[in-house]
Amino acid sequence: MRNWKAHIVHTDRGQFEVFTKGEGNPVCVTHLYSEFNETGDHFADTFTRHNQTILINLRGTGKSTGYQSRNELSMSETVKDLDSIREGLEIESWTYAGHSTGGMLGLRYAIDFPDSLNHLIVVGSAASGDYASDMDSIYNDAHPRHQRMQSLIAKLKMKNLHPDERKLISRERIKLSLNEPEKYETYFSADVFKKISTDRLDYYSENEFPYFDYKSELSNIELPVLIICGENDVQCPIRCSEELHGLLMNSTFLRFQHSNHYPFLEEKDRFQFAVRSFLS
Repeated sequence: MRNWKAHIVHTDRGQFEVFTKGEGNPVCVTHLYSEFNETGDHFADTFTRHNQTILINLRGTGKSTGYQSRNELSMSETVKDLDSIREGLEIESWTYAGHSTGGMLGLRYAIDFPDSLNHLIVVGSAASGDYASDMDSIYNDAHPRHQRMQSLIAKLKMKNLHPDERKLISRERIKLSLNEPEKYETYFSADVFKKISTDRLDYYSENEFPYFDYKSELSNIELPVLIICGENDVQCPIRCSEELHGLLMNSTFLRFQHSNHYPFLEEKDRFQFAVRSFLS
């Protein structure tokens, strides 16, 4: 059913593990601190019906090259890796699609390598670390479920966690960001399983998040950008997407009234139609 194919791409910045599925114009998908495998990814699956989808394990994850300096895990260095992968695949230009911190990475990519992208899709994301200060954000200390979220993330970062326990904890973490948590099993297939890269998450939290702010640079992005956000998003509240839309010169913003942080699953048909229309 999933049939993602694994490849190693050799670049001048090292080797990177990628997974491909589908045919058509290429769409690059990744996340700042996820580690993927042949089971794929629910967000990436959105694009496989009409596009060749390229799911990337970033530096330090899977079989991709490692790092000598932690600064190599920064967004600025990561987008250099992404563009070297594009060149290694002999793709002239592609679409980048990112969810959450994957969307933040996409903004950096569009700022630094505008000629490499045809379109940019940003879902449930933000242009700065201000999202955690929003009173509706689960990352705000005052949010009633803040401590629960932090506890689950801390457990997922444990090195020797049994895979079955990891799945249970991951499920509970995701449920905190669903409009209807009781529908978890409807949305998420047990056949898809990815991990958190502790090193990459720690680097982002400690070294990048405190200074993360791309707002002043967004006016430099001229390519078409599709922004989608669930109206009840507790991770990057919808005001962050509204701000993005206001700062970008060529963006389309769609509000998904019945979604939290996962509109590509919570309102799957509408999401796929929106993406298909945008890319066509």
